[in-house]
Amino acid sequence: MRPRNATSARRNLRTTARALCLFAVALPMAGAVAARPLADVVDEYVREGLRANLTLRSQGFDVERAIAALDGARAGYFPSLGLDARYTRSEGGREILLPLSQFDPMLADQSIPFLREREQDTRLTLLQPLYAPAIPASVRAQRSQLAASEYARLALARRLQRDITVGYLDWLRATKTVAIVDASRTLLEENLRVNDSLFRNGKVTQDQVLRARAELLEVQQQLREAQNLAQQARSFLNFLLNRPLDTALEATEVDELVARSAADLEALSASALERRPELAQAESAVRAAEAQIGVERAQLKPTLGIGVDGGIQGEDYGTGHGYNYGQASLRLTWRLFDGGANRAAVRSARAFARRTATQRDELAQQIQLEVQQALDRLDTAGDSLATAEARSEAARAGFRIASRKRDEGVISQVEFIDARSTLTGAELNLNLTRFALLARQADLDYVTAAGLLPLDPITTDSTP
Repeated sequence: MRPRNATSARRNLRTTARALCLFAVALPMAGAVAARPLADVVDEYVREGLRANLTLRSQGFDVERAIAALDGARAGYFPSLGLDARYTRSEGGREILLPLSQFDPMLADQSIPFLREREQDTRLTLLQPLYAPAIPASVRAQRSQLAASEYARLALARRLQRDITVGYLDWLRATKTVAIVDASRTLLEENLRVNDSLFRNGKVTQDQVLRARAELLEVQQQLREAQNLAQQARSFLNFLLNRPLDTALEATEVDELVARSAADLEALSASALERRPELAQAESAVRAAEAQIGVERAQLKPTLGIGVDGGIQGEDYGTGHGYNYGQASLRLTWRLFDGGANRAAVRSARAFARRTATQRDELAQQIQLEVQQALDRLDTAGDSLATAEARSEAARAGFRIASRKRDEGVISQVEFIDARSTLTGAELNLNLTRFALLARQADLDYVTAAGLLPLDPITTDSTP
């Protein structure tokens, strides 16, 4: 009986060793089928998102609308030509009486109606502004609004790039979590088989078998939750890419971690203030608000324009002598009094410009705070990685010892389960810390405006 037990124990030891090896390599083996490095896969997804994301596409329409508004403001410099046609039928009204009979009895009195019974007036009108201060002010305001819209689109693209990068890392972390938990399930299945064998050979009591089965069921539940989180991460990333939510993603291996940033906080903050599109958007909004002050002040100034009319008039339609006419006029318009409405509009525009400038200054301070926080989180994640790796190695070594003791029947079930839980927790913590470091680097790249991929240009639709 002892030889058989010894042989069984050695077989259990070999099986446990294989399961432990599987657990130990579960993290690096997950996604090993991918040949491309992480950066290439992420860049491809980012390019796809910049092309297909619906929110970014909607922001492009705002840029197109701003371009159209600028074109509309510039159109004020050019002449306008319009057709005006009127046909009138009249009856009654005032008349002009010429008492010719009082001067000559041979002549009858004449009555000339003030309104013709029928009359038409068809003309072409050409208007050309010569001096209109509101036009260049409006052009400056719309040009600044266009710049703000373009920077807003660029800022959205940067956030989308960050979200896609972090979303892919979240999915990759979740899939590797599934691999770790699944490897733990394999270990617990083997643990249940070993304890059942030991129980049948009288080396352990039945409570250890029941405990092993309970632990296996708990890990199976944990595995289902991990799989659900992986599916949610995949769905969110596909949503950002404007693809069906169940589209498969390309797995890759985190073969090397990102390098720790060597720049100091002051240099990173200066770079962010210079390159962040949100700050450029705020600066454009300030210029647009200041230009709007000029638009309102221009309403207080006179405008000068020339108008040319040419067409035909008469009781019926015809051309030639008696029908054709033309006239040219120089028109000066100056609003002398409006009850202070325009001055109130100027004060309102100035208040809005001051508010916009204050928001710009607040945004600059917020960006500096974001850089500091992102750098601190990256440093913390980098410091935590070495600790997580050492913890994982220690837990793996401790579990190997516990596995040998379990196969010999000289360790309690509680001690073995504790060693297994410690190993699983250490591997999950290492997985979390590794991807947290990558995510923190993505956050730092975002707040310092580093590495934005090119955007497709806005193509306007000229269809009326």
